[in-house]
Amino acid sequence: MKWELNALYDSFDDKRFIDDTELLETLIEDFNIWTAQNFKSADNEKDKIEEYLNKYREIGELLDKTYAFARLNLAVDANNELAARYEDKIRSISVKLTEPGVLFRQFLTETSDIDRIIDSSTLLKEHEFFIKEQVKKAQHMLSKKEEMIIARMQQTGSSAWTTLQNQLSSTLMVDIEIDSDLKQLPLPVVRNMYSDKNREKRINAYNAEMKAYSKIEKSSAAALNAIKGEVITLSSMRDYNSPLHMTLETSRMKEETLDAMLSSIKNHLSEFRKFYRKKAELLGHKNGLPFYDIFAPVGEFDKQYSYDDAREFIIRQFAAFSSELADFAKRAFDEKWIDAEPREGKRGGAFCRSIHAIGQSRILANFNGSFSNVTTLAHELGHGFHGYMLKDQSPLNAHYPMPIAETASIFCETIVNNAAFREAEREEQLYLLENELSDAGQVIVDIYSRYLFESKLFELREDGPLSVDKLKKIMTDAQKEAYGEGLDNNYLHPYMWANKPHYYYPTANFYNFPYAFGLLFAKGLYAVYEDEGDAFVPKYSKLLRATGSNMIADIARMADIDVTKEEFWDRSLSLITSKIDKFIELS
Repeated sequence: MKWELNALYDSFDDKRFIDDTELLETLIEDFNIWTAQNFKSADNEKDKIEEYLNKYREIGELLDKTYAFARLNLAVDANNELAARYEDKIRSISVKLTEPGVLFRQFLTETSDIDRIIDSSTLLKEHEFFIKEQVKKAQHMLSKKEEMIIARMQQTGSSAWTTLQNQLSSTLMVDIEIDSDLKQLPLPVVRNMYSDKNREKRINAYNAEMKAYSKIEKSSAAALNAIKGEVITLSSMRDYNSPLHMTLETSRMKEETLDAMLSSIKNHLSEFRKFYRKKAELLGHKNGLPFYDIFAPVGEFDKQYSYDDAREFIIRQFAAFSSELADFAKRAFDEKWIDAEPREGKRGGAFCRSIHAIGQSRILANFNGSFSNVTTLAHELGHGFHGYMLKDQSPLNAHYPMPIAETASIFCETIVNNAAFREAEREEQLYLLENELSDAGQVIVDIYSRYLFESKLFELREDGPLSVDKLKKIMTDAQKEAYGEGLDNNYLHPYMWANKPHYYYPTANFYNFPYAFGLLFAKGLYAVYEDEGDAFVPKYSKLLRATGSNMIADIARMADIDVTKEEFWDRSLSLITSKIDKFIELS
């Protein structure tokens, strides 16, 4: 249940790692000299752009490997000082790519006929989307000197605050009473107790978690204020209308798409509240669902999955969709690409890191044997499969935007959920429906509350730093607006801003609505699959391979979907809300 990283390097003492780190630094230094010399004049434009792309790709592959090795080691051991030191070192080295990037964009804007030049080269035609995106980014670019200062200052600014908050949350130990014994447990272990059958254990977990945040609340608030303050300053300097405008640009997404999706979500919130009220009723609550019971199981599904059970079930269900997906998952398990064991010092939650340089992925999870953990593994394997579909693309065409990032993961999750439901008895179906609807509620209702929170946070941060109490109030206000009468307002989660790492990503603001987009887009795709059957599989693979070099609306059109219209989002939401009616019927 622990991953192996030797496909990258054996250790930080590995000669390959040391050599690659030194080579990375040398290549970037040479790259700086080359761009400074060659982008002074506009002659030989095609040759210069081609050489820039080739050099940049080589550096990118090396950076991908070395940084991933440091980052992955740190993810499973927050106290690994060597990993932390190398992560900081490699990140500092990568900052030196800022100047070549600025010079390249300036060179492109001064090029007389970029379309003609692109058409004259096979290499440039392959990277047409990347090149034109750089031209677009140039419109929001500051001077070379200013961009360099910003990049260097971020290392001791927002990046440092991100590292601090990650360290705080990863090492936070929770004091909790279990069977009359006071224990100290990692936060992810305590949060897993929310899905325990025993209500007393769920309440204890909630109370212990809320109390634990007092240890880190002031430091986390300082980090959040610093990061968001920097984002506000930079988005204004770069002439974006707002941080949200900046996020939409980098997400390759039109505002009308976000507006259509959010409007549809808002119109369907009452149906999710109906689900929460019914669940509250089943659990004996009269004033809506208290947060400590938001993940409480309903129905009977006694099966606990061993890691091998989870592996077999996931691969078998993936095979029903496509052999390529099943083969990928089998390889991920067999070659130990997954770290699934919860332990002290390991970060909570789950993620997948695709490493394009070696055509592999690494998946972090905290597996405790529940069916929810099985679906989490399927979800993260979906991310890995997405990366696998892009492995033969140029690395410059392999970076997809945030909203598309959840597409393959939720598609795989849907495969597993639907298969489990078909095989289940009535009481088990009730459990599985509740589990799926709770997960969907997190991605639709809770994500909507997080979007409301971050919007308000940016608005108020304009006037200065926000106190811990103010952050807690903004969060609970957002939860009340999103969940309505579905939740008991006496038991909310005022510390969600300290729990979720997404708020602390300075280059990925509003990392909330992409989850909703991913769920609903994946559901829409799955509906197409149900209509078309096996004929959809190659279309789906083609769509995933295109995600790194197209606008979101164009990707959607490959499946005859218009994401700018509420009708699409309504249809996807109806696929979820119809299961609420089924849940109420079974209960």
